[in-house]
Amino acid sequence: MSDTFTKGMARNIYYGGSVFFLLLFAALTMHTTIEMPKSDHRENLTESVARGKTVWEDNNCIGCHTLVGEGAYYAPELGNVYFRRGGGNLAAFKGFMQGWMRIQPLGVPGRRQMPQFNLTGQQVDDLAEFLKFTAEMDVNSWPPNIEG
Repeated sequence: MSDTFTKGMARNIYYGGSVFFLLLFAALTMHTTIEMPKSDHRENLTESVARGKTVWEDNNCIGCHTLVGEGAYYAPELGNVYFRRGGGNLAAFKGFMQGWMRIQPLGVPGRRQMPQFNLTGQQVDDLAEFLKFTAEMDVNSWPPNIEG
């Protein structure tokens, strides 16, 4: 090996590294594309879930809450709220959500206040369907504890 670092050597390292990482990126993309259907349960997507996601986005819920670890850490994680507050029963969870959204803000002194969004009953049910869908995804045991 030469004692000096030549332009040709630098070029070969640059192109070789670029090709290596491009191939690595392609392989990881393929792996993700193959593995995602096994964990995201896309067969459970319904119109109600899609409408619930729209309610989530339109009201910027992620501005305060986290969902599967993404979002703001101002309010509780909602990735498992379906199991925490509904016990895995959709009717019970929808009832909880209807009551919870209706009584906001709580007005408890010294506590952060969730605003009143004035959602319709259908919007709250759709939001409950969306949260149920996210709770049933395989997210590698996230959140680490039951209370998020």
